[in-house]
Amino acid sequence: MAQQAILSEMNTAVDAFYEARCPVYASFFGALGCAASIVFTVLGASYGTAKSAGAIFSSGIIRPDRLMQNTLCAIMAQILSIYGLVASVIISGDLVEKMPLHQGFLQLGAGISVGLSGLAAGFAIGIVGDAGVRASSQQPRLYIGMVLILIFAEVLGLYGVIVGILMLTKSKENVTVCMY
Repeated sequence: MAQQAILSEMNTAVDAFYEARCPVYASFFGALGCAASIVFTVLGASYGTAKSAGAIFSSGIIRPDRLMQNTLCAIMAQILSIYGLVASVIISGDLVEKMPLHQGFLQLGAGISVGLSGLAAGFAIGIVGDAGVRASSQQPRLYIGMVLILIFAEVLGLYGVIVGILMLTKSKENVTVCMY
């Protein structure tokens, strides 16, 4: 009888350990990271596209021959949404009903990392694209400088993707295995 009581207490202690490390709400944080990744990168991409599109169309009146060349800003802004999509797909592939809280927090951090860096990059691309397209329409030699600055702005989003992937890789190492 004493052994059965000890085993019962041990099972209760083990259940409490797993419940603390694998709560029911852990996957909620992963889902938030998944949503944050796509929502914020799409906001950045839409701002970058909208801001630069005004300059693209107005400069198309002055220099219609450079219209397609000036669409580079809008294309680079849309690449940001692809970064968010990739991160969201990776995060959603790891979402399960019962998962360690550690993993859920890292998925949230990865989603925020990708999303906010994509948002910032979209703002930078929109502002640089707006000014750069207007300037390069008047002075075509400024186009190369605009492209270089756009690349630097795009890399900001890529940094967030790299950090997000590193965090997602760490979310699977040395974690508690949740029992159902």
